[in-house]
Amino acid sequence: MKKTGDIGEVIAIEYLQKHNYHIKDTNFKFGRFGEVDIIAEKEGKYHFFEVKYRSHLGYGTPEESITKNKLHKCLKTVEFYCKRNFIDLENIQFDVIAILKQKTSHRVTHYRNVEI
Repeated sequence: MKKTGDIGEVIAIEYLQKHNYHIKDTNFKFGRFGEVDIIAEKEGKYHFFEVKYRSHLGYGTPEESITKNKLHKCLKTVEFYCKRNFIDLENIQFDVIAILKQKTSHRVTHYRNVEI
């Protein structure tokens, strides 16, 4: 059985592929600094995605779980990935995909170019 976060990432990948993103990497970790859930490319730009999934609102919305500390850790991981893969920081974007389970489907919200 998949963990809740894995379910969200699968839904996010399907969403991104439907919108012409090419998945380059998933669950990229940088030591204690954290992880970027999905790295994708579209039209020559690299997009780094944080995916937040909620099956109910008991712990708040997916968006409410994104803290400044989490974003700071994501920034360090993104910078390391770009340096390691020779990607110009001018050619990247950080996005968030928030997913909320509905009765028979999921509500997917894509926040583009989030400031980190």
